Amino acid sequence: MSKLLTPDICVVGGGSGGLSVAAGAVQMGASVVLVEGRKMGGDCLNYGCVPSKALLSAAARPGMGFAAAKDHVAKVIASIAPHDSVERFQGLGVQVIEDYAAFTGPREMQAGGYTIRARRFVLATGSSPFVPPIKGLENVPHHTNETLFEDRTQPRHLLIIGAGPIGMEMAQAHRRLGSKVTVLEGLKALGRDDRELAAIVLGALKDEGIDIIEDAKVAEVSGKAGAITLRLEDGRSFQGDQLLVAVGRRANIDRLNLAAAGIDTASGAIVVNTGLRSTNRRVFAIGDVAGGLQFTHVANYHAGLVIRAALFGLPVRASTAHIPKATYTSPELASVGLSEDEAREKYGDKLEILRAPYAENDRARATGQTAGLLKVFAYKGRPVGAAVAGAQAGELINVWALAMSAKLKLSAVAGMVSPYPTLGELNKRAAGAYFTPRLFESKWVKRIVRLVQRF
Repeated sequence: MSKLLTPDICVVGGGSGGLSVAAGAVQMGASVVLVEGRKMGGDCLNYGCVPSKALLSAAARPGMGFAAAKDHVAKVIASIAPHDSVERFQGLGVQVIEDYAAFTGPREMQAGGYTIRARRFVLATGSSPFVPPIKGLENVPHHTNETLFEDRTQPRHLLIIGAGPIGMEMAQAHRRLGSKVTVLEGLKALGRDDRELAAIVLGALKDEGIDIIEDAKVAEVSGKAGAITLRLEDGRSFQGDQLLVAVGRRANIDRLNLAAAGIDTASGAIVVNTGLRSTNRRVFAIGDVAGGLQFTHVANYHAGLVIRAALFGLPVRASTAHIPKATYTSPELASVGLSEDEAREKYGDKLEILRAPYAENDRARATGQTAGLLKVFAYKGRPVGAAVAGAQAGELINVWALAMSAKLKLSAVAGMVSPYPTLGELNKRAAGAYFTPRLFESKWVKRIVRLVQRF
């Protein structure tokens, strides 16, 4: 017979979002049970953000070998793991159950020999790699991001299906570590990003020797470990010795028995309202499992909202308008807010596009990183979106994420003083471009200046 637990909050999922809720709630005085059936730290620590960026960093170092690069990845994960560990959270006062959880009714779950009847549930189970139903794929050894980082056998020729952020980051890392790399994309590479900016990144990757084949729909996979063939719908074929599948992700909902709790999953993820509540008002869902943008920082953002709603009963409203994203290739690619096409459709002729080329920035010239461009989309003196391709794009986009989150005007960025020389001056230059014609091409400004000078 299972033992009954009656916490204030039961968090299911020990990834970034779930851990943030558990730590915040218990330190604010709530009783918390955390259930995790796999590894604490979730996908981001063990299979995603952390190992991928560690591998990219290692690959950028001259003379770094493949085995040493994988050692670096393991060391980085090990250095962060204690912060996300069972021991740390137990020390905070969270009761951790290392098992999978499933609903048995609208207000209770079972996990690890316990029945958990909580006031509120927070589902933060994340997502897993989506493996498409390509003929023969199930019979051929292949990697996803969940297996790639532990394999210490360097591919001679790595085939990658999918040219999104994961595919392109891993393509560059493996190419720099000495492997031949071919990336096959059914539509357009980096297809969710600004086309002008994506072209800058893709051009750099091609210059490093990465083969990127667009409009290449894989019809069949055949072969065995060390000898894999991909046949396209148009008849072309490509051979390699290892295969990485990076075509997207699917919400982790299968084990939860959500139907027993009356939770809608019609979209393939947990359906939530703007307050992140599911169709069962006792149950919140955050991060990847709630659909929408699949980023660690979104899960953490959701966690903060849910803590306000569940602990303090405050109304919350999740938004995506101010959420940035970044691809950590070299050069990087980052954006926030509306894309250029979305902004044009919404604001028409009243939209202004502000541009700041890296080639006109002194720091970029000094470091030889002049391949890049910052674009800001402005309406009535406020940014409605921004996108960057170039060195440290993921850092530069922070200013625009702040501007949009705080609803700042372009004048706030233009008035900022940046240290010289820095790439950060690009943000100031773009914002200043909004005022240039208004100040230097205005006959009224010139008349006022002449009048003042008379006195």
